[in-house]
Amino acid sequence: MGKSTDIARAKARRLKGMIKESDGIALENERLKAEGRKEQAEARREEALARTARAASDR
Repeated sequence: MGKSTDIARAKARRLKGMIKESDGIALENERLKAEGRKEQAEARREEALARTARAASDR
């Protein structure tokens, strides 16, 4: 898959995590907040890897 697609997919996943975390805050649900934070962290890692791969292939 293309690097740009991987970056966009990671950003969408991070947004999903943000929504999940905000739902957890609104519902006072600690498990949901934690899941959202975890998903955001994983998505940030995936995005960084995709950006690194893209930069390496541009050289």
